[in-house]
Amino acid sequence: MSVASVSNTHNNLVLNNESDNFYNELRRSFDECKCFYINVAFVSFSGLQILLDILKEADDKGVKGKVVTSTYLNFTDPKALNKLRTFSNIELRLFIAKPNRGFHPKGYIFEYANETKVIVGSSNITQSALKSNIEWNVATVASADDGFIVSVIDEFNEIWAHSVQVTDDVIEQYSSFLKSLATPKSGSQQFVLGDTKIEPNTMQAEALQNLQRLREHGEKKALAIAATGSGKTYMAAFDVRKVAPSRMLFIVHREEILLDARSSFARVMGVNEDKFGILSGNQKNWDCDYLFATNLSLLNYLERFTPDAFDYIVIDEAHHVSSETYQKVLAHFKPQFLLGMTATPERGDAQSIYENFDDNIAVEIRLRDALDADLIAPFHYFGITEAESVDYQGINLKDINAVAKLLQTNRRVDHIVDRMNFYGYDGDFCKAVGFCVNVEHARYMSEEFNKIGITACYLNSETPRDERQNAIKRLSSDSDPLQVIFTVDLFNEGVDIPSINLVLMLRPTSSPIVFIQQLGRGLRKHESKTFLTVLDFIGNHNKAFLMAIALCGSRFYDKDSLKVAVKKDFSSIPGCTHIQLDPISKEQILRQIEDENFNSMKYLKEEYLNFKLDLGNRIPTLMDYNVVDGAPDPIRYIKKERSYLNFLSKVEKNEPSIMPLIANNTHDKYQRYLDGCLPLKRPHDFIIIRYLMDNETITLGKARYETERYLSSVDDQTLRHAFEHINGNFFDSREKKTWPCFAQLIESEGELTLERTLEFKHLLSQSLSYKWLVTSIEYGLECYANDFGSDDYGLPSLRLYQQYNMRDVALVANARKTHSSYRGTGVLREGDDFFFFVDLHKEEGAIDYKDKFINNRQFQWDSPGGCSPKSKQGDAIINHQQKGFRLHLFVRKFKELDGVTEPYVYIGKGDVISHEGERPINFQLALHDQVPQGVYDEFTIDTVND
Repeated sequence: MSVASVSNTHNNLVLNNESDNFYNELRRSFDECKCFYINVAFVSFSGLQILLDILKEADDKGVKGKVVTSTYLNFTDPKALNKLRTFSNIELRLFIAKPNRGFHPKGYIFEYANETKVIVGSSNITQSALKSNIEWNVATVASADDGFIVSVIDEFNEIWAHSVQVTDDVIEQYSSFLKSLATPKSGSQQFVLGDTKIEPNTMQAEALQNLQRLREHGEKKALAIAATGSGKTYMAAFDVRKVAPSRMLFIVHREEILLDARSSFARVMGVNEDKFGILSGNQKNWDCDYLFATNLSLLNYLERFTPDAFDYIVIDEAHHVSSETYQKVLAHFKPQFLLGMTATPERGDAQSIYENFDDNIAVEIRLRDALDADLIAPFHYFGITEAESVDYQGINLKDINAVAKLLQTNRRVDHIVDRMNFYGYDGDFCKAVGFCVNVEHARYMSEEFNKIGITACYLNSETPRDERQNAIKRLSSDSDPLQVIFTVDLFNEGVDIPSINLVLMLRPTSSPIVFIQQLGRGLRKHESKTFLTVLDFIGNHNKAFLMAIALCGSRFYDKDSLKVAVKKDFSSIPGCTHIQLDPISKEQILRQIEDENFNSMKYLKEEYLNFKLDLGNRIPTLMDYNVVDGAPDPIRYIKKERSYLNFLSKVEKNEPSIMPLIANNTHDKYQRYLDGCLPLKRPHDFIIIRYLMDNETITLGKARYETERYLSSVDDQTLRHAFEHINGNFFDSREKKTWPCFAQLIESEGELTLERTLEFKHLLSQSLSYKWLVTSIEYGLECYANDFGSDDYGLPSLRLYQQYNMRDVALVANARKTHSSYRGTGVLREGDDFFFFVDLHKEEGAIDYKDKFINNRQFQWDSPGGCSPKSKQGDAIINHQQKGFRLHLFVRKFKELDGVTEPYVYIGKGDVISHEGERPINFQLALHDQVPQGVYDEFTIDTVND
């Protein structure tokens, strides 16, 4: 219902939360309004940029508006005032605050054909007020002659009359005054209570906990994988501070990184950085307790250090560790602990990277995680339809030269510059990076920008190092006129310009990984910016939807979840980040997602080959998919061909490194079983099997010790169940014919032991088989750590909003009957737990059950058709609280998508609050946990009847 159709006065509280935000309220309010009035104390460019398209649409419709803001606390941005003045439909005035008369209102008025809406509360026009701050705003809709509405408009007119028109001279005087201030603008510094000692952020705290647990279980190596700017160096410094080694060595391949690292360590340690030594081409501090060294300088002077010279060694940019230089260094030293850190593990030989750190990943922070933890700058992404002259129809995107030629037109350059001018950037100076198709395209863009007065240059990997360094220095400087660097294959690693405030994506998106890498170039925090602007020029090529995969931030997606994300403008993305697709791009991407079969062999093969190319054209290991942000989900490959190895045999025909395994029926049996367990919902079984790969037997006590490396608490009941599961106790007769016999269960004097079988032992003696099986196990355990952490979820071990199939539930409930009996939909029971499995969209011809979410705290569920209130099952469910039964709800939207069975999502426990009818009984269930808005949207937004 539109606002204009509301006839009665009503009030509504508008908040920034998971379900909605003030930006959305304003967007809805502008729709159908006849005119608008805005009266706010502050307008920042961060907030105004998010509203630009809404204001432009109002301008195009001829909707007039008046805006009053103020100079109070010197917060309003002159840049925002100048931008507001470009709209022909807006009259702008400025209230000049005085020492004894401040200005602090936040009011928005929208007039419609029959009603008027007034929003009064706490939100100014800033990105945080619109998207993330705790704000209270009350929206009132009433007739134009309502007393409250009349008084608000009268007050607005009074303020308008006492404000000045914003002219060039007013802005010039205000800007000069701001520049003259000795202190930063109000709000740039925050009060800190108590001790100001630097402490770990959320990512660092998690890593420190994991590192400590690894050391307690005898591990001597670990790897930290985290997005650029998320604080890896500080994390290492916190851990070194905690361990307090007698001597520490920090190694990196570039001296500038070395100096920054030393400063970070000095801050954490609370000492002068001069107390830490440097070993580089310019300095030779041999004897310092904490030494920061470049890898080449260290290699040149290795003989000066004994193997045990350092208790703790840190290797930054650890994806270089497979190089000969690092291998010599690692072979020489024998530290008590070795920590590697990287943001881009895909840049090296990934398998050797993990092996060098004993496959111990202490933390893995993806882009979405870093945004959620406020470790990096938020971004405002605008997906923009290409200029009309760019038509990708009939163009092969892999033909780089053809694509580059298509994009080298004056019309497209004009379109790019026009959008740059419209959306702008944060800060006083443009510091932009433009990503191009090839060198010719980058050179062309640089030349065309310089012709129109925008100082630009172009760089690529062939550009001499001194020239690259000089360009980076120029772009970092506020006094240099350079505004844009156009590049092709640079800036993926080792180039850090924190002050970048604008990213131009000028090439068709062909890889979510490359998209995220390019986006990440501008996300490091810097005092000169509060957000990054990203302009993505989306053409009509057939892979435009890949940007949606990159931005949705989930390894696990399907056609429906992608469509919901696009329809909702990726509203679940945290903080002040704003994602907006123009209507044409949105329609095109939704159509492409609907038409694509994400589970067809054609799509999977193409996706795999593109990922392989991103890794330097090497065959990806399973672990690559886990640690590379934007990587595909290999579980889809496994579902397609029953194991990752079998999938590879279809796409890497006659590959010599895998053919011996394909011909080995015994290996195939074990590989299929392990891959078929992915993604793990219980780690115990894999932990036990991993131990048996290197040991003949394992006892319950040893299994408990090994499992404590991963989990905060371990119960013997689940360990016993895992022993029985590995022994094959819960497989039916058909399954046992193909079941891999890892170990046999032996019970002696009440002690349970698993003893490795001869078949498994023989298979492990084959190095290639050993390597592949270990990789599947390590991948499974690492995915479990990412999805579940180390928490104890009780019994049954279920985590809210994780995906499960029925056999998963049997496993985590420690069910001891044959697990293949857990199938279909309906109701299953295990002990005191009932499990409801519900499909929201019914298959054609199925019984029309009325299952649905009433809201995010209540679910309506119809029992199986034969269930009545007097039946044993019906009575147990109705009276579950008195009888001590627990009701667990699992829901999926569709039974199948693109020909593949969908998993259920665990919604949590519920209680019966009412019921009616019989055969089926219609139940109303009160959910114990409020369903998060993003999850709720996926279940309730209709993507079928668009």
